[in-house]
Amino acid sequence: MKFCAIICEYNPFHNGHKYQLEQARARSGCEKVLCIMSGNFTQRGEAAVFHKSVRARHAVENGADAVLELPAVFAVAPAELFARGAVHLLASLPSVSTLAFGCESGEKEDFLRTARATLAETKAFRSALKENLKDGTSYIRARNAALLAAGADVDEALLSSPNNILGTEYCRAILSENAAIDPLPIPRVGAGYADTQLAANFSSATALRAAMRDPSRKAKKAIRSNLPESVLRDALAFAPTDWEKAVLCAFLATTPAQAAGCPDCAEGLENRIRAMLRANPDYNELLKKVVSKRYTAARVRRVLMQNFLGLTRETVRDFAEAPLYLRTLAVKKEGAEETLAALGEGRFPLIVRKSDFSLLKKEALACFETDVRANDLYNVLTGTHTGEFETQFV
Repeated sequence: MKFCAIICEYNPFHNGHKYQLEQARARSGCEKVLCIMSGNFTQRGEAAVFHKSVRARHAVENGADAVLELPAVFAVAPAELFARGAVHLLASLPSVSTLAFGCESGEKEDFLRTARATLAETKAFRSALKENLKDGTSYIRARNAALLAAGADVDEALLSSPNNILGTEYCRAILSENAAIDPLPIPRVGAGYADTQLAANFSSATALRAAMRDPSRKAKKAIRSNLPESVLRDALAFAPTDWEKAVLCAFLATTPAQAAGCPDCAEGLENRIRAMLRANPDYNELLKKVVSKRYTAARVRRVLMQNFLGLTRETVRDFAEAPLYLRTLAVKKEGAEETLAALGEGRFPLIVRKSDFSLLKKEALACFETDVRANDLYNVLTGTHTGEFETQFV
């Protein structure tokens, strides 16, 4: 039995995600689809609109056979570590033969060729990279600019748009892990990754999150046309939470040295955030003041959330190479025994129930304790009461 894997957030799960699940199953020829999904906090540095257990259930109700949790240390990380962490887990499973991902353009070989170029560090590339990093530019942006400056054999479009950048990082991680996983790019349909305008049937998750906070009739109509029925029930009952204040308070309560250790922090960004925060205690106003050509909004949000969760650059990179675990969030009831048996054949322990926690040692234990802390914090922020050890059979 073979799995086609999808690395995802489903924040929230929408029609475009359902389409991707259907395409992944059809194009890969795999018997089952396995999702590895961010937990309660996302790569944009935000709290997810629904608890991870709810989003995992949505995925299984709409075509996935199982959902594993992407640990918080990778979920709230820059694209390089987000991809490395997810592929590190998938590479531990001999039953995972394919990784499907959305893209704006490009074929499998384009992604692999570009990924190989990022790993072949020529003298000209290293020199350009070192120069680009001097001004605090993120590693991926600096690296991509260096590749183009050094004349590397890359597809520039795969280094410039959100899904293509992630797809390139997935392929880079596959090559680094020497994993027997075949990349499967699937062109996006409908709105782009960060489009804020609502579309008839295939809006972006960004637009839908905004619509869920909008009480207007137009927003409710868009939600109804963009979400599968099982997701719609939860979306219409959605109540926003003011998690941003907690994140800002946590940053002020942290020493500059601790904040500087966050994975996305560099070149004194922690000092810039702290100085602006004192004069701009509103979350969105703070972002407007801190964001610049050097520091994107997503990067600033991640630094704030990484600090809130206690994530450090060193531990995240260590975890990306350490023996970890596979934590199930939801499994399709039909065929569950076969699915769990295949997941149990991997190199890492499978965590299905509370008693499995005892299997974890050293780095795996420390990584899992971060997930527990993230779950507890989310529950307090949102008034949720879901525990950490509940696998759903849907």
